[in-house]
Amino acid sequence: MEMRSILLAALLPALVGGAPALEVVQPMLSQMDGGAPDPAGFEYVSGQTIFFTCRVANYAKTADSKIHLAYSVQPFDAKGVPLTEIYKNEASDEVTPQDKEWLPRIATEILVPPLIASGTYKIVVKVEDLVAKTSTGLDVPFHIRAREVAPSDTLVIRNFRFYRDEEGTQALETAAYRSGDGLWARFDIIGFRYGPGNRIDVSYTTSILGAGGRVLWSQPEPALEQSESFYPKRYVAASMGLSLQGTKRGEYTLQIQVKDAIGNQTCEARQVFTVE
Repeated sequence: MEMRSILLAALLPALVGGAPALEVVQPMLSQMDGGAPDPAGFEYVSGQTIFFTCRVANYAKTADSKIHLAYSVQPFDAKGVPLTEIYKNEASDEVTPQDKEWLPRIATEILVPPLIASGTYKIVVKVEDLVAKTSTGLDVPFHIRAREVAPSDTLVIRNFRFYRDEEGTQALETAAYRSGDGLWARFDIIGFRYGPGNRIDVSYTTSILGAGGRVLWSQPEPALEQSESFYPKRYVAASMGLSLQGTKRGEYTLQIQVKDAIGNQTCEARQVFTVE
C-alpha cells in the first residue's frame, strides 16, 4: 500500500500538468461578415473593415456544466500603439454532453484607421476562464498596404504632384498647361504635432507667383485640417485647384505655405509649371 501511494504521488503532478491548457484557436480574418477566410499574407487597405473571429478551446465547466469566459480583442501597430478602442465581452453558457465538440466563438469588427502606414500589424486576443481561474492569449498578424509617405520629425511637404483635373489618377511628368486649362495639385503634409486626443491643427495656403516672385493669385482663406482621432492621423492629404483661364504664356511658380498651430511650425514648398 505504501509503495502504491508513493507512485500515485509521483504521477499526480504529471497528470495535472498534462491537462490541455486554455487556448485561442481557429483565428480567421475576412473582408465580409460570415465570409470565407482571407489567405495568409492578404493585404488590407486603410479605412477597410476587417471581420475577425476565433474560438476558445480547453475551457473549464462548473459542476452544473456551465462555462464563463471573459475576453478582449484589440489591434496594434508595430510600435504597440492601439489602432482602435479595446473590445471586451463575456461568454456564459451551458455545455451539455451533446456539445462536447462545441467551442465558444469570439467575433468582432476592426475598422482600419484612414491614412495608416503599410506594414504588419497584429490583433491581440486575451481570454480569461473565470471557472478555472486561468488565462491565455494569441497575437494574430495582418498586413496593410497603403500609400507611402516618408515620416519626418519636422513639418514637411511630401509627394507633390501636378494633374490636369480633379479626378486625375496619373500625375503629369511635365507640368505644362495651356491657357484655359484647369491646374490641380496634390501633396501630403507630415511631421506635425499632436494635442490631447491626437488633435491636429494644420492649415495651408497656395499662391501663384510670377516673374521675380510677384504674387499673382492667392487662395482667399487657408485650408484647414482640425480633427481628433483615437489613432494618430499620420499625415494630411492636401490638394488645390484653379482655372488658368486668361493666363499668359510663361513660367510660373506654385507656392505652398503650411502652418502647424499645435507644434508652432511652418514650412514652404515651391513647384514650377509653365503655360504654353
